Formats: sequence, structure tokens, C-alpha cells
Amino acid sequence: MTKKQKGGVSGMNRKNPLPTDLYCITAEDYSLGRSNVEIVKQWIAAGIKVIQYREKDKDMKKKYEECKIIRELTKEAGVMFIVNDDIDLAMMVQADGVHIGQDDFPLEAVRQLVGDQMIIGISTHSPEQAQGAVKSGADYIGVGPIFKTSTKKNVCDPVGLEYLKYVVDNISIPSVAIGGIKESNVIEVVHCGAKCIAMVTEITQAQDIGKKINGIRKIIKGMEEKK
Repeated sequence: MTKKQKGGVSGMNRKNPLPTDLYCITAEDYSLGRSNVEIVKQWIAAGIKVIQYREKDKDMKKKYEECKIIRELTKEAGVMFIVNDDIDLAMMVQADGVHIGQDDFPLEAVRQLVGDQMIIGISTHSPEQAQGAVKSGADYIGVGPIFKTSTKKNVCDPVGLEYLKYVVDNISIPSVAIGGIKESNVIEVVHCGAKCIAMVTEITQAQDIGKKINGIRKIIKGMEEKK
């Protein structure tokens, strides 16, 4: 793939990559025996507009096979598809974007690989990292973990709502709140100004995913109407 070739194909743009809604992330080990493809289909049916593929422990061939299917599903539905960490995988399946961490390749180097069309998100855990992400050309940042989470291995301590509030008030690019966010505490996150909210096991472990998503959206909408 050349630098000028598009990475994503679902019509999303780098200027405003995140919706005011939920940002769903795969976690097959926490999906009640359902495959990532099954979960993604249910997310799409529920109107989710951004999906991240995050599977740390699967072999690359299996991840490629899954991402090819998910790319087609998201492309047909006009849903943004982000691949976590695996830059080469994101490029091979023509994902809309890639999400990297602080210990991954430098953002500027990733941009040289993926070109100007692909979205790049980066996890941040402090004001300094958020400011650095903006200077490096990130399209959006992950803000967290807001609360304690056991879904992701080797995760840092919770950064709390104070950092989220800092980002909302001081960082110009879009952000997604992430880490330990549940239906029971999402009000606190929305109260701090978060527009896009990532959830993992709260949704993947739900027996009725559509019902769970609708319930969370009602809470968020109720908070927005009170503002």
C-alpha cells in the first residue's frame, strides 16, 4: 500500500472521526462463547458506528481472517473499523484506522506507513501525553483507564475523572473515554463532558447486546438533556 492510497473505505474522515455515542471493542474471551464476528453483527444491528478489533493473544492468520470478515461487514454498513496495535494488519484489510499505545511505534512513524487517509488514535494517560498526541498529529486520543479494569493486561493505574475533565476542557482533537466504564458509572463519565465512550465487557458479556446498548444510550441521552 502506498502512502497516497486510502487506508479506510467506509467514508469516515480524519477531521471528525468519532461519533457522539459508544465505541465498541472486541474481547472474544469475554463474549459468552460468541465469536467476534457474531458480536460485531449485533453491534452493527444496534447502530454502533465505530468498532475496534483488539485481540492480543490470537495468531496473526486468525486475526487476519476475522478482520477481513469484519472489514466487509463494517464497510457495507458504513461503520468505522479500527484495528488495535497491528499496523500491518490494519493496512492489509484496509481498515479505516489503527489505534496505538504509548509503547508502540512513534505516531509520526506510523503516519509515514499508513498515509494521510487512515485515522490514527493513541492511548493517553496524562496531560503531557495528550498534548504530545496533538503535536504528533493524532486524529483522536483514548483517555483512560478512567476506572480500574481487568480486561486489558499490563494496564496502568486508573487516571480518574480528573484527567478526562482536563482533556474535555483543553484538548482540541476528539477523544474517547475508556477503562472500566459500565452502565452503573457512565453517568459520571458523561457528566465530565465525554461524548464518545468505549465499553468492552459491559457490552460483550451482555446476554442481549442490543438491549444493553439501548439502555446505556438512554442514560447518556438523559444526562445530555439535563445539561
